Amino acid sequence: MKNFIKISNRIKPFDKVIQIEGDKSLSIRWALLASQAIGKSKSFNLLKSEDVENTLRCLKKLGVRVKKYKNSCEITSKGLNSFKNSKSITLNAGNSGTLGRLLLGLLVHTRNKITLKGDKSLSKRDFLRVTQPLEKFGATFITNSDGRLPLTVRGTSSPKPIRYFENRGSAQCKSSVMLAAINTKGVTKIKAKKSRNHTELLFKYLKIPIKIQKKKKYDLINIKGKKSIKSFNYKIPSDISSSAFFIVLTALTEKSKIKIKDVNINSTRFGFIKILKMMGVKINLRNIKNYKGEKLADLHVESAKKLKPLNCPTNLNSSAIDEFLLIFLVAAKADGISSFKKLSELNQKESPRLLWGSKILNKMGIKNIVENNNIKIFGNPNLDLKKEITIRGFLKDHRVFMTSVVAALTFGGKWKIYDQESIKTSFPSFLYKIKELGAKI
Repeated sequence: MKNFIKISNRIKPFDKVIQIEGDKSLSIRWALLASQAIGKSKSFNLLKSEDVENTLRCLKKLGVRVKKYKNSCEITSKGLNSFKNSKSITLNAGNSGTLGRLLLGLLVHTRNKITLKGDKSLSKRDFLRVTQPLEKFGATFITNSDGRLPLTVRGTSSPKPIRYFENRGSAQCKSSVMLAAINTKGVTKIKAKKSRNHTELLFKYLKIPIKIQKKKKYDLINIKGKKSIKSFNYKIPSDISSSAFFIVLTALTEKSKIKIKDVNINSTRFGFIKILKMMGVKINLRNIKNYKGEKLADLHVESAKKLKPLNCPTNLNSSAIDEFLLIFLVAAKADGISSFKKLSELNQKESPRLLWGSKILNKMGIKNIVENNNIKIFGNPNLDLKKEITIRGFLKDHRVFMTSVVAALTFGGKWKIYDQESIKTSFPSFLYKIKELGAKI
C-alpha cells in the first residue's frame, strides 16, 4: 500500500459536529495507574492507537491481566509492586515518549533486568532526563553514553524517597518520578516547573497521598508512597491535541463552523486555545463540566475573518507545546510578524519540530527566521499556493503529517505528504474524520 497521500484541492466550507477519540496522555496514564490498583479497573473511550496498544502490551509482559472489549478495556492487578517477570525481558515503547518515560518510574522496584527499546524516532530522544532522577531511588540503569534507547534497568527492593527539581517543564519527567514515588516508603518531594497536571489530578482522584503548593513558576509536590490504590473506572475525555487540527482547519477555512464535543480543557493544556483567541480565532466553550478532576467542554469554532500577529507570551509555551506546528500555520496567515520564543522542548519531541515547522513554512513561501530556539514568522494573509510541495523524511512524526494535511487543505497547492501510517501512534481515524468534513484526499 502506498504510504503517502496527495491533496490538490482546498476543503470547501463546512458546518459539522464531531467527537474526537480519547486523550492519549490520559489513556496511557489510566493504564499505568490501573496496573498499580487492586482489582479490576475499566476504561471507556480508551484511545485505540499504537502508543496505547504498546502500553497494554508492555503491561501484559509484566504480568498484568488485560482484556479488551468492543467499547471498553479492563485491567486486573494485585496492586503496588505486583509486576512479575521471573526472567529478563524486553519492553517496546514504540514511538511513545510518554509510555517509555513514565513506565520507567514503575520499574524502579523490579528485581530482574528489563530492557526498554523504541522505534527509530524514540531512540533519538533523551532518556537521561528520567534515568538520572530515578537512579536516586536506588535503581540501576545501563544506557548508551548519550542516554538514548535501548537501555536496561534493574530496580531495587528498597527504593528510597528523593528530592527532585524538574526545571524543564516536562510533564513526562515529573510524572515518571511521581510514579516511582507511589512504590516508595516515605515522602518524595518534587519542585516542578509548570507543566501538564494530568498525573496530579489522577493521584487526587485515586486518593494517593499528595500535597501540592502552587507557586508562580513552580509547583511543590509531596507524595507519600506505599498507600494502596483501589481499582477505578474511567471514561477518557476527548483529546484537545487531536481536536486542535480541526480547530485550525476551521479557523483557516472561509465560512466554516465546527462543534467538537466533550473535549478535555485542562488548564495545563489550554495555552493553545488562549494563543489562538489572541490571534483572532473565534472559539467558544459551552456545556462546561468537571469529570474526576478534569474539566470538559464543547468547543464551538468559526472561521476567522482576520488573524492578528502575536508576540507569544512564553508562559503559555508548556500548555501549548504539542500544538505549536498548528499555531505556526495560523501565524502564516496573520497580517504581520509573529514571534515565538524559548521553544527548545519542541525539538525533544518525535522529530525536531521547531525545525520542521520552519521547513513547512519555507516550502509554503512564508518567510521565517529560527534562531536560538526562537522563531519569527512573517505572515501573509493573501497567501494562495499554486506550487507543488512534498513533505517527507520527518521521522514519522504524526503531528508533522497532520499539520501538513491541514496546510494543504487551507492554503492550496498540490501536496504529496508521506508516512500517513504515522497517525496510527496517536490518531488513527484522523483522515476518516477529515473526509467526513468534505475533504478530498
